[in-house]
Amino acid sequence: MTPLPSATDWTAPFEGDLTDDLALALRLADAADGVAMELFDAPDLDVRTKADATHVTEADLATERAIRDLLAAERPADGVFGEEFGTTGDGSRQWIIDPIDGTANYLKGIPMWATLIALVVDGVPRVGVVSQPAISRRWWGATGAGAWTRTADGETRRIRTSDVASLSDASISFQSIAQWDAEGRADDLLRLSRAVWRDRGYGDAWPYMLLAEGRLEFVAEFGVREYDIAAHVPIILEAGGRFTDIHGAERLDALSSLATNGILHDEFLGMLGA
Repeated sequence: MTPLPSATDWTAPFEGDLTDDLALALRLADAADGVAMELFDAPDLDVRTKADATHVTEADLATERAIRDLLAAERPADGVFGEEFGTTGDGSRQWIIDPIDGTANYLKGIPMWATLIALVVDGVPRVGVVSQPAISRRWWGATGAGAWTRTADGETRRIRTSDVASLSDASISFQSIAQWDAEGRADDLLRLSRAVWRDRGYGDAWPYMLLAEGRLEFVAEFGVREYDIAAHVPIILEAGGRFTDIHGAERLDALSSLATNGILHDEFLGMLGA
């Protein structure tokens, strides 16, 4: 089975109750944190190279297994799509998992990696959890329930995107210069950097969460899969932002992403030729 098709309107009203699903997603993150942190920075960590030349560690595999085991017990009728073990199950509900987003950082002992957990209902990302246990941070959101974070000191607070309305005041993040160059968009990135206040390549999940907290106004990537971005969508939308592909379509399977504070979304799309 291929991943569920993407919807055309991620902001469409939702009549269901996501309370239990969000609570489960947070428990999945707890389980994942325990496994991933036990192996983090281990001197004998097993690291292998996949067919696509990317790395996978024993922690990626063990963390996804832990999430899948809990889902099998709690939501046996739901489908699951994970980076390491592919797709299982069928139906209108699908959990999308990246056990360790930022494996390259993880295997180097760099703490900027995260577990990404999303619930997609009828093609729309409705629940998202992003957990970065190595820096004691977590973010979550669900349709109609707002976007939230737990800080390193244990405080839980609601988060909102910024009200920056001018490109010249905007701070942006991109994955890497090489990534944009490979897409033939190095000139676009240079034009963006000249138009905004500040540009940095923070990378992976963290800049999306900085955007949801109102600290950035733009994050864009290429070559992303559904498990790289699905968890970010409910958090950013509930925080007041917008999330599309690089052409402005609301879909997970386009291999690109563009998240903004919402106010500047169309202007950024225009700069990128969408």
